[in-house]
Amino acid sequence: MKKITKATTPPAPATKTSAKKKPAAPAVKTAAPSQVPTVITAHINVGFGNTLYIRGDGPGLNWESGVPMDCQAEDKWSLVIEHAQPFVFKVLLNDITWCAGDDYTATPGANVDVTPAF
Repeated sequence: MKKITKATTPPAPATKTSAKKKPAAPAVKTAAPSQVPTVITAHINVGFGNTLYIRGDGPGLNWESGVPMDCQAEDKWSLVIEHAQPFVFKVLLNDITWCAGDDYTATPGANVDVTPAF
């Protein structure tokens, strides 16, 4: 007995639709100001067992309690703060004694060198 097969036609190729797609609206991004590191360096020998602190209105700072600075040498202390806006700060000895003089100002990306007097 002979097998009979039906002839099938291949599917038609896909065609492009004539409807034009609307271009996507550009996404509106509100970019937050980028955080830029600022290095604050205090040049003073405060003696063995003492520590310098910073208080201020910058990120991670406040006027009630200080952030300790890192001792780099016997007369060099530093702290890196990332921020997007200028801020004001003051140096304290052992987070108790305020340095003399006006407050210091730090701008984003600056290297701020101070020589506090107590």
